[in-house]
Amino acid sequence: MKPFRFGVVAGYAPDLSAWTAQAERIEDLGYDTLLATDPVGTADPFVLLGAAAAVTHNLRLGTFVLADPFRDARALDWQAQTLHRQTGGRFELGLGVGRPGAEGHAQQLGRAFPSPGERVTRMAETIAHLKRTADRPRLVLAGGGPKMLALAAQEADTVTFTWAPKTTEAAAESIVDRFRALAGTRLPDIELGLNLMAVGEAPSPGIARWAGVDVPELAAAGAVTVLPEDPDRAVERLLRWRERWGISYVTINSGYAEPFAAIAAKARTAGG
Repeated sequence: MKPFRFGVVAGYAPDLSAWTAQAERIEDLGYDTLLATDPVGTADPFVLLGAAAAVTHNLRLGTFVLADPFRDARALDWQAQTLHRQTGGRFELGLGVGRPGAEGHAQQLGRAFPSPGERVTRMAETIAHLKRTADRPRLVLAGGGPKMLALAAQEADTVTFTWAPKTTEAAAESIVDRFRALAGTRLPDIELGLNLMAVGEAPSPGIARWAGVDVPELAAAGAVTVLPEDPDRAVERLLRWRERWGISYVTINSGYAEPFAAIAAKARTAGG
């Protein structure tokens, strides 16, 4: 089994001082990674990750996840290689095909936003371009659909499963099993991850607006997107997921950085 890694996904940066203070806090809490959404509010994640790199020492930095349609592959390669080299290899490149509603931002950038299938094909071409360089950032692919899972099985260093907010363990297991079969002999080399939405059962208006369902309902449904607030129960669940599914990399919304840090520390002690 791979050792645990834990990260925070940050999607809010009112100004550079607040962003860099957040990066320092995430490192102080013992996290392995700080991940920026695309965009971060209205900001370019590459600019903010460079600033975060300047105020941290061991924290790895990444994107969760870049929307491939937003950028030309050559420009993306230049930006990614710059962060990779300037941070001494601390940058991890997360790629996806773009979340629902990303068409508007693509239009602002003057970029096409084709069908999902076309976007997966285009991303495969982007990955081929990025992989021409042997010394490159770690490649993290996010997906849950058949085409993205197949591409991740072929190309990813890390795959983060993306599933609907109310996904249960039974449904998640089906997706993970499908990916493991697709990965075949590559499976031991791929880090498996998931992104949590919340810890505990307290309502969250922000999550309710984004997901169309609030945290108490997710917790009651046994969704894999929410962990129990009790650290012992939460750690038991993380250990079980790693044993059953091989999931060792767990990230969470930045609003839950403090409570999840305690759970992450306990998980490391319990299971490495």
